[in-house]
Amino acid sequence: MSRLKVLSVVGARPQFIKAFPVSDALRRDHDEVLVHTGQHYDESMSGVFFDELDIPEPDYNLGVGSGGHAAQTAEMMTRLDAVVADEEPDVVLVYGDTNSTLAAALVASKREPALAHVEAGLRSHNWEMPEEVNRVLTDHCSDLLFAPSESAAETLAAEGIRDGVSVTGDVQYDAVLRVREAARERSSILADLDLRDGEYVLATVHRAANTDDYDRLEGIVEGLASSELPVVFPVHPRTEGALEASGLWSRLADAENVVLVEPVGYLDFVRLLDGAERVATDSGGVQKEAFYLDTRCLTLRDETEWTETVDAGWNALVGADATAIRAALADDDPLPEKPSLYGDGSAAERIVAALSEYEYA
Repeated sequence: MSRLKVLSVVGARPQFIKAFPVSDALRRDHDEVLVHTGQHYDESMSGVFFDELDIPEPDYNLGVGSGGHAAQTAEMMTRLDAVVADEEPDVVLVYGDTNSTLAAALVASKREPALAHVEAGLRSHNWEMPEEVNRVLTDHCSDLLFAPSESAAETLAAEGIRDGVSVTGDVQYDAVLRVREAARERSSILADLDLRDGEYVLATVHRAANTDDYDRLEGIVEGLASSELPVVFPVHPRTEGALEASGLWSRLADAENVVLVEPVGYLDFVRLLDGAERVATDSGGVQKEAFYLDTRCLTLRDETEWTETVDAGWNALVGADATAIRAALADDDPLPEKPSLYGDGSAAERIVAALSEYEYA
């Protein structure tokens, strides 16, 4: 097996989580160049991950920052193109469905390196979501496609993508398994917030479809405020701005059962999610993490790319309707037996094996 040079591109919170088990497995036998696009540039949204998860410091931090989709993606492409030209990697490795993912995919597809996509084959079938555009285009550019489940691989096959597809399981499962015990041992977040396991709801809201639509945001606020259990709500910077601009911040702040907190580190977040009676979220990653941690989930979206969790009865799609959210928060029907959907926690090793076996030009 020849030693590979892998250029890994990350830029947003979920990608830092997915990358650390893969980086660990990669660096045993190969050379990794880690590039942080700077898509999430706040310390609480990115830098803390490198410390908490023992991710190596990035070799490049492009510092792109926020902006419109076109401007942000274009700037990432310009800066990534120069890095790829200088480093001459064998393969560019991308994660998920962010603008960082698409920018790196387009750069790699027009240069010599192979392109590998972690979390290939996911579909929400909602083309109004920028993430859907990013993930579909990336899949159709990729040479190696790492599907987290059999159904994701079937989706790729239905779109005519069969070559280079590997069902590896989900790297986020790898990550959760690694940090769950560390979070229980090292995090003091429950004590800090005077919480006990199983006696609170965790909430996360960050998607533009929710934060930028007043009616949807109001429905979520009203629904969460109706919870009988305390609701712990780490507030994403975008969400805080939207709540303040819309006048909805005071409704949450004045609600007796809602605890608004600053964004928390990953260990603290895993501890909160692990201990929650249930979680209300619009995050794709949190839906999976809840499933792995045996936490009931209600998803504040009208669709999900993680359809298997809904089919299994562990995830309820409630959209932004206050009545549906209220009903889902109060639902106490027992959960069904949980199936094994996304591998056994060794996805990173399978990804590295597939990278090692690929015949590079």
